[in-house]
Amino acid sequence: MSIPTMEGVIAKPVTTKRISTRVLFSGSDDGIPVLFLHGNVSSATWWEDLLVSLPDGYRGIAPDQRGFGEADFDAKVNATRGMEDFADDAFALLDHLGYDKAHVVGNSLGGMVVWRMLRKDSKRLLSVTLADPGSPFGFGATRDEDGTPTTSDFAGSGGGLSNPELIKRLGEGDMSTESDFSPRSALRALLVKPPFISAREDELVMSMNATHLGEEDIPGDSEQSANWPHMAPGKWGATNATSPKYAGDVNKIITCDPKPKILWVRGSHDLVVSDTAASDPGFLGRVGLLPGWPGEKEYPPQPMIGQIRKILEKYASSGGEFEEIVIEDTGHVPFIEKPEEFNKVFHPHISV
Repeated sequence: MSIPTMEGVIAKPVTTKRISTRVLFSGSDDGIPVLFLHGNVSSATWWEDLLVSLPDGYRGIAPDQRGFGEADFDAKVNATRGMEDFADDAFALLDHLGYDKAHVVGNSLGGMVVWRMLRKDSKRLLSVTLADPGSPFGFGATRDEDGTPTTSDFAGSGGGLSNPELIKRLGEGDMSTESDFSPRSALRALLVKPPFISAREDELVMSMNATHLGEEDIPGDSEQSANWPHMAPGKWGATNATSPKYAGDVNKIITCDPKPKILWVRGSHDLVVSDTAASDPGFLGRVGLLPGWPGEKEYPPQPMIGQIRKILEKYASSGGEFEEIVIEDTGHVPFIEKPEEFNKVFHPHISV
């Protein structure tokens, strides 16, 4: 089912040397390119408020990333490459469209893709905007701001702890709120700050339901572990790709050259990327929602905000520049909850 788009957004099928997918466009064909990369269990649809509000002279570009939306179902994410498949797809899209450089914006998993793009070829990034990005060290299974692994096999990261009820309801295309674990309920409770409800909530939920599901997609495969919480990351799918096991050399962010200016925007009440993230096993164990927690010393919550800030401070001390902006009374997607406030900092950033 095709998801309706806002006026001013055009959806086109695009086939690059790596993948066939749906790409949303806005603005003039000859405008300065701005590439938007969405998060996990979502699609390009989530960027439409920003696409239609770009200033004159810009070209908005938002693909459904591998594993989501209308991307080729046969194009799987090799999780052992971390964010590399996604980054390669993004650069291939720019190549296909004829752009040597672009402003790049990423949310959540999309932010983790941008971290990898910085490491891989920073000269192609005119600027970087990170909207509530995942930690450059990955999601889960790290104990401190330096990204030290909690266990040797990174237990507690990857797809093994995905909520089976949510996965089931995604597969059923559930549009209801009859369960706390329906996609719409998850959106309202975890991704935005209640009581916010988007005027385009139906489209956002349809986008969630377009997530590719299976052992090579979402949730992906997993391995049993002797370490709490007894699930270690597998090798396939986007969620496994977020595991710190596959993060690679994060210091390449600090040493990249050139260093585009980075804008880090985050919601004040983000429950997804937080030092006490709602789905982090360390936090769930601490509050008694995941049995058998071995304690603070053995498995503390991942300090995601601290990790991001420390990397960006090192980036700045090595010659880069970043700005951190907190948008009050918003959650994980402030660009949907308060797009005008987001644009007040975003538009000047891409105009430099």
